[in-house]
Amino acid sequence: MGIGGLVKWVTMILIIVGALNWGLIGAFHFNAVAMLFGDATLITRVIYTLVGLAGLYKIFLIATKK
Repeated sequence: MGIGGLVKWVTMILIIVGALNWGLIGAFHFNAVAMLFGDATLITRVIYTLVGLAGLYKIFLIATKK
């Protein structure tokens, strides 16, 4: 697996984590990321930022796919 494959794999994991977290928030008012790492801590903000960047990366891949 090259670096491109690794980036795609990590991106997919981050998107799944984000989707599951939003599902928990919507269904049960439970934020798993904040529960595990604390509310508004640096690591929580880094995770949210990485999830957002992963989403933007996937949008870019979809938009540029021929």
